[in-house]
Amino acid sequence: MVLALALAIPAVARADAAKPDTAHAAAPAPKPMTMKEVKQKLGMIVYPAKGQTAAQQESDEYGCLTWAADQLGIHPGAPAPDAKAAGAAASAKVDSATAGVAVKSAAKGAAAGAIIGSISGNAGEGAAYGAAIGAVGGRRAKKQASADANANAQKQVEAEQKAKIESIKKAMTACLEPKGYTVK
Repeated sequence: MVLALALAIPAVARADAAKPDTAHAAAPAPKPMTMKEVKQKLGMIVYPAKGQTAAQQESDEYGCLTWAADQLGIHPGAPAPDAKAAGAAASAKVDSATAGVAVKSAAKGAAAGAIIGSISGNAGEGAAYGAAIGAVGGRRAKKQASADANANAQKQVEAEQKAKIESIKKAMTACLEPKGYTVK
């Protein structure tokens, strides 16, 4: 969403810019957002408290949006973080870090099974049962760790995006209020 807002910056103010050469275009560019759409995405309402014209308000809002993005280091065209991709990357990292956990768990299970089996008189059978149970437990723990890492990474990216949106709203408000606008 922050990317969409950042991409809107050049498109909002300059809708009359020259049309791109469509003969060489690989994919159609996303439709530029209007300032009205940007404010809706941000959840902002801007009222011209000093009788500013609609054109002046649009110009001031655009100027404040570009200033806010610049202050926050948000650059148009920069890819936005993808929560699902971050989750997949975290999951893959956990998978590589926990490689062999099923084997280790099987070995521990076999050792415990052998001890218990030796008490009952069949250490080999006890070790086999212990190894199987240990391997299943190890795989289950690995899958759970991978799922947890995926969910945590997605939540972190979403929280960062939400924080950036709130920062843009605050920065735009700080810019618009001295210009005579009421922002809610």
